[in-house]
Amino acid sequence: MPDPTRRRILFVCMGNICRSPAAEAVLRRLVAGRGLDGEVDVDSAGTIRYHAGDPPDPRMQRAGSERGLTIDGRARQVTLDDLDAFDRVIALDRDNLADLERLAGGRREHVRLLSDYLPDGEPVDVPDPYWGGERGFEEVLDLLERAAEAILDDLLGKPESPPESPAE
Repeated sequence: MPDPTRRRILFVCMGNICRSPAAEAVLRRLVAGRGLDGEVDVDSAGTIRYHAGDPPDPRMQRAGSERGLTIDGRARQVTLDDLDAFDRVIALDRDNLADLERLAGGRREHVRLLSDYLPDGEPVDVPDPYWGGERGFEEVLDLLERAAEAILDDLLGKPESPPESPAE
């Protein structure tokens, strides 16, 4: 059973090999930088099980490494239990959000889009870099890094929290 004194956050993309493990790594670095290692748990999962057990995409690992990030772990599929166990579940795009809402049997307040934490004018969906070129991985990391502070502040209940409902 999870420690009730710890805050828990889960990032979700489709396969859990590119975007969500990168988001996990970005937030882990921020958590460590703020000295919150014992207070915040960060994890990631995918809406499909196709890549279950696979390591993150080597291209994302390489792009992360160039920024001092360690993107590791093994892909897994999100479960209904995850939706109950985590304080925040952050979908990387609207398709993943819809999948999470289907899994949950409806909308849940703590399940949000990553773009809820980005300034106006940013993409609503974090693009999936899997089929694109190397630059796509850099663009994903840029978006994740821009959202990280707001995500952590929201998780910890800081005043800069986003609106209560996800973006449409």
